[in-house]
Amino acid sequence: MNNTSQNEVQLSRPLSSTPIPLSPRLIRFKHIVVALLLSILFFLLFCFIALHAYIAWVLSNPTVAPLYSNPMQAKSMKYEDITFPALDGSRMMQGWYIPSPGSSKTIVFSHGYGANREETWIPMYDLAHFAHRLNFNVVMFDYGFASQNSKDVATGGKVEAQQLLGAIQFAKQHGSKQIVVWGFSMGAGTALQAGLHTKDVDAMILDSTFLLEPDTLYHNIKNQIDLPRHPSQEILELLFPVLNGTSLNQIPYQEVKKKDYPFPIFFIHGTADEKAPYPIPEKLAANQTNPFSDVWISKGSLHELIFREHPREYLRRVSTFLGNVKLAEQIDIDNARNLKNK
Repeated sequence: MNNTSQNEVQLSRPLSSTPIPLSPRLIRFKHIVVALLLSILFFLLFCFIALHAYIAWVLSNPTVAPLYSNPMQAKSMKYEDITFPALDGSRMMQGWYIPSPGSSKTIVFSHGYGANREETWIPMYDLAHFAHRLNFNVVMFDYGFASQNSKDVATGGKVEAQQLLGAIQFAKQHGSKQIVVWGFSMGAGTALQAGLHTKDVDAMILDSTFLLEPDTLYHNIKNQIDLPRHPSQEILELLFPVLNGTSLNQIPYQEVKKKDYPFPIFFIHGTADEKAPYPIPEKLAANQTNPFSDVWISKGSLHELIFREHPREYLRRVSTFLGNVKLAEQIDIDNARNLKNK
């Protein structure tokens, strides 16, 4: 075989499959790139979780303004500074008691998240004055997260329900035979939670009801910052017990959403409410079988601003409801008297 043929045979043979080893410099560069990418990934993951931790902390620690006035300065109503324990004895509550001489009926106001007993944007003093003119005693108090002295974290109603029950107990101990809870936003949602555990409430007026549950939590966060529903919702649910000691599973929102309460409830809500979508109170109202329960969905109204937007209609509807509550109480008295006489 000539030299030309030998060369052709050698060229036709397959190349060796053995890889060419990387140089130490190339290996080191590859490791640096991988480490850098992992570092960026972990940093972004840390920032993502830290953002959720910050959101959970802010939600648990709302900024609340100090008290600027009092019932006497605002509406010339005589009042008493009061303290009373939460029903579970977890803390002492501070508030005001506005007595109506000779009256055995009381309205307990339940303010919303991020507010105190004044809740100026409603404004609460106007409604307290209205209730007082209807011959109601009035209790106005601060939830723990709005305390002027020893501030607590906000828990979406888990702890606050016990504080509201303490205010109801205070009214009862001061001779009230008819107790109406008038709640706003999360204070309305707290009232529904408290209503699961008491027989001392005769009626509720619930304005812009906010019930803390996974859907409303994400709905409100998305209004502020566009985060993905998943895994944001799951991360927040894990962080809440760490930051405020309360899991969303400890808030009985599912029970509240199915409950047919024995007392009449007047739901007030606006269709333009961006914090608490109005189908929620519509569903809550649909569950009620008490003949004196009612619902008013105000077209175009915003969260907790319905009284400001429609003051006359608001007070007229509330007055009518309270008149029906009085009628319902009289019917109960008559029925009890008839049973006794049989």
